[in-house]
Amino acid sequence: MAVQPAKPVAPRPVVRPSAADEAQVGPPCPRCGTPNRPGRKFCRRCAEPLTPAEPVAALPWWRTRWPFRRRVRIGGSGNTLRRIIAILVVAALVIAGVLLYPAGRNIYEDVLDKLRNASAITPTGYSASAAVEGHPAALAVDGLTNTYWGAPQVGDSIDFSFARPFRLVDIIVHTGASTDPQEFQKEARPISLDLRMTTSEGKVHEQKVTLNDKAGPQTVLTGVSDVVKVTLVVRAAAGTGPHIALAEVEFFKR
Repeated sequence: MAVQPAKPVAPRPVVRPSAADEAQVGPPCPRCGTPNRPGRKFCRRCAEPLTPAEPVAALPWWRTRWPFRRRVRIGGSGNTLRRIIAILVVAALVIAGVLLYPAGRNIYEDVLDKLRNASAITPTGYSASAAVEGHPAALAVDGLTNTYWGAPQVGDSIDFSFARPFRLVDIIVHTGASTDPQEFQKEARPISLDLRMTTSEGKVHEQKVTLNDKAGPQTVLTGVSDVVKVTLVVRAAAGTGPHIALAEVEFFKR
C-alpha cells in the first residue's frame, strides 16, 4: 500500500526572555513593589508614576474666602474678576479715608490738646460793635478783672484778632464788673454768648456758650485750628444794671 508523504511542519518560534523580564535592580514601585531601573518615569509592570509629585503649597488665608476660594473664569481666566474686586476694595478704602479724614484729624488734634500744655496768647487787635462810655473793648483784654467792656444791650459783639493762625484750645471768660460780690451785682452780666471763630481760610466755627451767673473764671473748650479772629456776641444777660459787663477774656493756644 502506497504511503503519501507527510506535510512539512513549520518550526515553532522560540520565545526568548525580554530584558524587561530579567531581574532588575532599582527603586521599587510605590504601588506594586516591582524594581525598576533608575531613570524610569513609570513602573514597567503597573505604569505607576515613579517620579513623586511636588507638594502643593498651602493657599494663603485670603484664597480660602469668597470670592477667591473658587476660580470663576471670565474670558478664560479668573484673574480678571480678582483684579476687579481688588480695584473696588482699594477704591472703597480711598473713599472711606476721604470721608473719615476730618473726623480722624479732629480726634488726633483733641488728643494733642490734652497731652500738651496750653499757653496764653494775646490778641493784636480788638473792637466792639458798641461800648458804654469809659468801658471800651480794650478793657476786656487788659489783664484786670475789675475793669470791663460795657455792652449797651443784648446783641452787641466784641471782636479779637490775631497776627498769626493758631490752634485755639480754650478761652476763659470773666463776667461782671468785678470779682467782689457787691460790685459784681451792680451791673448786668452775660449768661449766653455766641462764639464765632474764623480761620485763616475764612471758615467760621460757631459755638453756643452758656455761662454761670457768678464771679470768677469760666472755661470754654474750643479746639479749633488756624484761628485768626474770635467774636463774642451777647445773647442773654442776668441782672438789672444799666449795661452788660464783660470783665476779661483770655485765650489759650497749643
